[in-house]
Amino acid sequence: MFKHLKQSLILTIFCILIFGALFPMLIVGIGKIFPNQSSGLPLYKNGEIIGYENIGQSFNKDKYFWGRPSAVDYNAAGSGASNKGPSNPEYLTLVQERIDTFLVHNPGINKSDIPSELVTASGSGLDPHITPQGAYVQVKRVSAARNISEDKVKQIVQSNIEKPALGFIGQERVNVLKLNLALDELR
Repeated sequence: MFKHLKQSLILTIFCILIFGALFPMLIVGIGKIFPNQSSGLPLYKNGEIIGYENIGQSFNKDKYFWGRPSAVDYNAAGSGASNKGPSNPEYLTLVQERIDTFLVHNPGINKSDIPSELVTASGSGLDPHITPQGAYVQVKRVSAARNISEDKVKQIVQSNIEKPALGFIGQERVNVLKLNLALDELR
């Protein structure tokens, strides 16, 4: 009996040391080697942080492109999803409200033209990207709100499309914060 107790105690101490001390120190060390990536890739304007490249944030004015909705209100301290399935009545009501809001702010767009990422939250609730289609469907609204030609806004979207890693890993995407910053610089 003491033999098993001793083995269990040694295994417990070993696991505490590895997973409670060494592994966290390794992760912190990696964060020190790559400081920008570990802090969400901050974006600065006039020496102040205005947002993070890897953390989504809320844009709801017509003059800005909107990103994915967030189930955690864009709180990077507690990322997560709603955990409600596609047949959950509360979830369906929430998605329908998002669709209705989008249609009110984007007249002339059909419900079927709205990419799903604009009305459904991501798994983390912090996704900073949308698809190019998610950006293009908003061009008319942004163009009208800023009194800029649609062609000029489309050019800005096109110049902000990020290609897949190594040309084939992932899909094309647009960072919403960077896109909106590019629009703000048109002044």
